[in-house]
Amino acid sequence: MGQQLLDIFERLLAHYGPLSWWPAETPFEVCVGAILTQNTAWTNVEKAVRALKQANVLDPAGLRDIGQERLAQLIRPAGYFNVKSQRLKDFIGWLQAKFDGSLEQMFANDWQGLRNELLEVRGIGPETCDAILLYAGQKPTFVVDAYTRRLFNRLGLLSINSGYEETRALFMENLPADVPLYNEYHALIVEHCKQFCRKKASCGECPLAAGCCHACP
Repeated sequence: MGQQLLDIFERLLAHYGPLSWWPAETPFEVCVGAILTQNTAWTNVEKAVRALKQANVLDPAGLRDIGQERLAQLIRPAGYFNVKSQRLKDFIGWLQAKFDGSLEQMFANDWQGLRNELLEVRGIGPETCDAILLYAGQKPTFVVDAYTRRLFNRLGLLSINSGYEETRALFMENLPADVPLYNEYHALIVEHCKQFCRKKASCGECPLAAGCCHACP
């Protein structure tokens, strides 16, 4: 299974080249982006992040001190802005209470234990949690999303009903614990599902069509 997953990775990498995800200037920006990208397109997140930068509040102290109504207006482009402003406040409150507002202190902890703690923060689900750990903290945890489940179900490696943890285990148990590999693999999956493995698949030039259970005739 491990070699099969690596073969898929190599075919995707050969087709798309390295994608260098996550597009952010700082680890804290990654954390904010991971929360804001819930249920919205990345282009909308970029607008919200730009507004936070222009307001000079894109840091733990800035988000701690800004009023929630003002924060909601700044992140309006990301959608669900009232909900997401509360989630940002909850994350910042937890970071302040546990680690004195320091990501360095936070990421200095055992990452498996930190994952369990992060999942207890309101609004931080598994995908957001793993994105923060992998992309901001450089911890070897695989990020799973709907694209991952769709692609690997069509490749015959996952059941259509596979949940988050089962899907994540497919990669965690069969690939080396390698941050750059996990980073690039997830980015390639997302790009591939945007271009080819959409809900209505476009299989013509798909680099994974050979051996795919779902490939168009």
